[in-house]
Amino acid sequence: MHNGRVKKRRRPDTGTMILTVSAALLMFAIAAMVVLPLPWMVRSPGPTLDTLGLIDDESVVAISGAETHETGEGQLLLTTVAVSGGPGRSITLLDAISGWLRPDAAVLPREMVYPVEPDPQEVSDFQIAQMNASQDFATAAALTELGYEITVTMTVAELMPDLPPVGELEVGDVLTAITPAGSQREELRDFGQLIGILEETAPGTEVTLEVMREGGPAEATFPTSPRPEGDEQPGSLLGVWLNTEPSDFPVDIDFDIDNIGGPSAGMMFALAIVDQLTPGELTGGKLIAGSGTMSIDGRVGAIGGIQQKLHGAVRDGASWFLVAEGNCSEALGNVPDGLEIAAVGTLADAVEAVEAIGRGQSERLTTCESVVAAQS
Repeated sequence: MHNGRVKKRRRPDTGTMILTVSAALLMFAIAAMVVLPLPWMVRSPGPTLDTLGLIDDESVVAISGAETHETGEGQLLLTTVAVSGGPGRSITLLDAISGWLRPDAAVLPREMVYPVEPDPQEVSDFQIAQMNASQDFATAAALTELGYEITVTMTVAELMPDLPPVGELEVGDVLTAITPAGSQREELRDFGQLIGILEETAPGTEVTLEVMREGGPAEATFPTSPRPEGDEQPGSLLGVWLNTEPSDFPVDIDFDIDNIGGPSAGMMFALAIVDQLTPGELTGGKLIAGSGTMSIDGRVGAIGGIQQKLHGAVRDGASWFLVAEGNCSEALGNVPDGLEIAAVGTLADAVEAVEAIGRGQSERLTTCESVVAAQS
């Protein structure tokens, strides 16, 4: 008979068990967050491309049918944004943390950019269509800036609810002439001409539009609409959305560019066309970057990802960046060291800015500070 003492088993401490399980669950959660996809996007600087340069010995912007000129050693860089986590793609927590730690990146909820999850192929097709349109608009704006006459087809794309054109115009109508009350009839050739007429037409003025529609020629008479609140431009609006499409160009211009979508390269395309068709060296040998949409009548529009594009420009050696006036408030405070910015509102502004930078005449440039001050 064994007389030794029986050793009791010690019951596990409840607190220790809870702590151990909690730590295990936490580690599991962290591991899951590291590898599981998240509904966020990361924007970072993408590649830049010299619109005066070559790709595989082919000009990025090739011009024929007109005399061209040497552009010298200067560069006009279009800038891009690299996006991780777009439609059909996901990022992990590690990707997000990396983006948060980078001064040149931004982490955004995907729903902020895409409220409804789109089909990735549709997004790609749309971006390609935007790029193609930006090339046409840049061509039309640049050739108009150089004195060429460009005919543009203006088609009613959408009628605004409860505005006077409803019941008078039809979607698909092609505008051919306009007669504001008390003014002369003018045949419409381009969008800039229409904008100029409306800028001199007070809201509520009756206008007669001549259009071509499916059944043949037609007329529509209605009062013009006031510009929206906050719009400081003079004059009035028709109150419809128009599609604008340039007719055949008098000069052949081809763009050799792949894997870049969207409309934001329009300004830099237009500048490259102007430089090649203008005697002398527009850039003065400087490396100038920029980003902005280009309308068919030469207006520079704001773009997305300006912070990332600024960083991409200075990374690739640019000393100056042309900023659309609409991006000035966002650009201020986000300009990296070694880069200067100038604000532009039109293609004419952008040409003048490049010339001033090339000649070292920075005092001629419009600053974003002055633009923001005027807007406030």
